[in-house]
Amino acid sequence: MQDSAADTHDLPVVIIGAGPVGLAAAAHVRERGLIPMVLEAGDSVAAAIRTWGHTRLFSPWRYNIDEAARRLLEAGGWQEPDLNVLPTGHELVDGYLVPLAEGLHDVIRTDSRVVAVSREGIDKTRSANRDATPLLVRIARPDGSHEDVHARSVIDASGTWSQPNPLGRSGLPAPGEHRAAAQGLIAQPLPAVNGTDRERFAGRHVLVVGAGHSAANTLLDLAELAEDVPETRISWAVRSADVSRTYGGEADDELAARGALGSRLRTLVESGAVDVHTSFVISGFEATGDRLRVLATGAAGPEDLTVDVLVPATGFRPDLSILSELRLEMDPAVEAPRRLGPLIDPEFHSCGSVEPHGEQVLSHPEPGFYIVGMKSYGRAPTFLMATGYEQVRSIAAALAGDRAAADAVHLDLPETGVCSADFGASCDASDEPQLVTVGGPAPSSSTCC
Repeated sequence: MQDSAADTHDLPVVIIGAGPVGLAAAAHVRERGLIPMVLEAGDSVAAAIRTWGHTRLFSPWRYNIDEAARRLLEAGGWQEPDLNVLPTGHELVDGYLVPLAEGLHDVIRTDSRVVAVSREGIDKTRSANRDATPLLVRIARPDGSHEDVHARSVIDASGTWSQPNPLGRSGLPAPGEHRAAAQGLIAQPLPAVNGTDRERFAGRHVLVVGAGHSAANTLLDLAELAEDVPETRISWAVRSADVSRTYGGEADDELAARGALGSRLRTLVESGAVDVHTSFVISGFEATGDRLRVLATGAAGPEDLTVDVLVPATGFRPDLSILSELRLEMDPAVEAPRRLGPLIDPEFHSCGSVEPHGEQVLSHPEPGFYIVGMKSYGRAPTFLMATGYEQVRSIAAALAGDRAAADAVHLDLPETGVCSADFGASCDASDEPQLVTVGGPAPSSSTCC
């Protein structure tokens, strides 16, 4: 065990997650002369994005490329794409993240799931010599073995994709929810409705639950499928009294693709192609043969809806269990770092922009530990990759001792064209990623981020 601050500083900066923000963190850390080590639970970089790779982002390339990553890539001869084009998830991976991972060489370790972060030899109750004691990152491998890695700092960019919000009320799974999911009656979020998952939805009665961007995209994809297979029936359920919030800022949105999503969805709903259920609070699920009975309470009392498959679009939440031995200071409502929480709480703030924030806002009582990217937003929506890129730039500067650069945070994000003050409360929940389809139907489905 290293027992001096000098020894601790010779250790790597461990970054959890090899998605866009995690790889950007590695680029910034390396550029600052520090040693990055990226631990990815999947068998390849950007494993989570690959599951929704058919989805098209609603932010163009100009918002999706980190500056330190750009410098590293261009040094190797990489040619940037058209900055005004909206990439799909697969295009983001193949055209940017895979080349970035190759440029980072051997700092990325896949099949390395982080199951705990602590301090070497001490738990969270021990204060003596804590700052000079290395952080300990425990890794679980597919073969069941474990490995402990020492770190001078840990940046958690693991996202929230693996932990969707439950469908039941009070933030809890509804009775029968887990069983219905195990039986395949509840799909994964963001299915490839017009791609690999087509047979699961064609000619079926599909219920989409949720009021965010991913719900909108799934509904639009299902409408495209229904044009080809008219027997396909679409229902949409939200907890709010109406669905207008999901339409967002439309023409006032500074991201045209995000605004177009709301406009297209409004047109679809007004056409009567979607059976809308408002004030719909799910109380339970029952399997009836190969169909799913959804029990709920609506505005007029109990409701009962039987469908072939349900697509959840109720957002995601962070998994904080791996951090239980660290001294964290979290916002009690949205489970974001305490100083960031009030800036992004969807009950009071739904704008696309957020006050610029960096290392100071993201710091915890645990020295050298940070949560960044989508996970830093906890249960709140409206996260864009550009936010995460500025977060990790500031953190890398602080770790390198450049306090002035760490504190000089800049963030210019496009407005949604609507804030929660315009319509009271927030939508059902956050989404990861935030999705959109631009223009007419696209072969690669929807849009995000």
